[in-house]
Amino acid sequence: MAASHLLYHSPSFPKTLNHSLNQNPFAQNLVLPLKATFKPRVLRAVLSQSNTAKPQLHDSKTTTNFQHCFTKSEDGFLYCEGVKVHEIMESVDKRPFYLYSKPQITRNVEAYKDALDGLTSIIGYAIKANNNLKILEHLRQLGCGSVLVSGNELRLALRSGFDPKRCIFNGNGKLLEDLVLAAQEGVFINIDSEFDLENIVAAARIAGKRVNVLLRINPDVDPQVHHYVATGNKNSKFGIRNEKLQWFLDAVKEHPNELKLVDIFRDAATIMVNYIDQIRAQGFEVNYLNIGGGLGIDYHHSGAILPTPRDLIDTVRELVLSRNLNLIIEPGRSLIANTCCLVNRVTGVKTNGSKNFIVIDGSMAELIRPSLYDAYQHIELISPAPANAEVANFDVVGPVCESADFLGKDRQLPTPAKGTGLVVHDAGAYCMSMASTYNLKMRPPEYWVEDNGSVSKIRHGETFEDHTRFFEGL
Repeated sequence: MAASHLLYHSPSFPKTLNHSLNQNPFAQNLVLPLKATFKPRVLRAVLSQSNTAKPQLHDSKTTTNFQHCFTKSEDGFLYCEGVKVHEIMESVDKRPFYLYSKPQITRNVEAYKDALDGLTSIIGYAIKANNNLKILEHLRQLGCGSVLVSGNELRLALRSGFDPKRCIFNGNGKLLEDLVLAAQEGVFINIDSEFDLENIVAAARIAGKRVNVLLRINPDVDPQVHHYVATGNKNSKFGIRNEKLQWFLDAVKEHPNELKLVDIFRDAATIMVNYIDQIRAQGFEVNYLNIGGGLGIDYHHSGAILPTPRDLIDTVRELVLSRNLNLIIEPGRSLIANTCCLVNRVTGVKTNGSKNFIVIDGSMAELIRPSLYDAYQHIELISPAPANAEVANFDVVGPVCESADFLGKDRQLPTPAKGTGLVVHDAGAYCMSMASTYNLKMRPPEYWVEDNGSVSKIRHGETFEDHTRFFEGL
């Protein structure tokens, strides 16, 4: 989840700079200009001040506000691609469910494809963000590759029809049997540690294939995200440290029949030109640059003007073209998060002490990000409240027997009636993929609105019978 932050630095550096592979180039300065006339770009989210004067991310470029696929109409109802969410809720089983916009998924992918125009590239969708088979098939049809962090994600990618040669296998604890499958299929494999390299060599010998490998360098850069999802600092379990890079290069050289180094992968979307030049000078055909994850989203629905895919790609465009590199990018959240919401029903309203609670049928079992990361996701009612409904601050909570079972805290909402629909927005990434059956809350069904406005089920909801089936015949 390294891409959940909204800050990117230019990867361009002076041609006269000469960092050693055994030094940490980030110790002194994170942003260095390519030449005296080049202005480093720092991408940040900025809040919209008015409709007439919108701030810009760059002096030379205008950025437009993102239009969400879920919109409140003047009638007070929430719509998804023009379809009333209340009507969808009334037409499906009375249980929490995830609702997606298929057209928004397409629009998100097209934004990256447009930004990558003129570059040889792979959009590697991070399957960990959302592993719905129908969504994966759609992304594959749109031309995406995939990024995997487990053997089962690899198997799902193959079942979804992804080209293995456009798949990247990451992770810090890859198992030998999964590495053998990846080697057999021709998947890019990321070297994360000394023992990982040893296992990849063994897998290559078992498969009888030479493996295209990546080196993931841990740059010790603070990504300014929750510490549970940070991957680029020096104490992270992911990647290799700068000072160990030469050791890994030498180790790769010792196994020319098993390994071919094709890529340098540096977290935080920054890389030194000198690293590529020095590694190529040692005889390696490094021809890929992997800049990791994509962009964040406006979870607060605050009117923030966010960096776009083009803003992100432009930070590395000169480097990619100047060194004739193939660019790999691994978006997950920015492709899928804003395409979905979790739809719930209000069970009731209560007050304890100074706290007001809206109790819903959804819970941390269906959507754990607020409980796990203290994450904020926008919450609203899907239909207009009665004119006399009191507006108050509520904690929105579920029925799970944990004090941590909340979807949002201190949300100002009209007091809802029993049975009212309530949605948690931007739930496409790291929500359903992290759902559990705690308290025997069965994982919910998933639906999407098609291009023609029809609604289709894309995953069956789990049932009590599904749970008891695991014990049959024992």
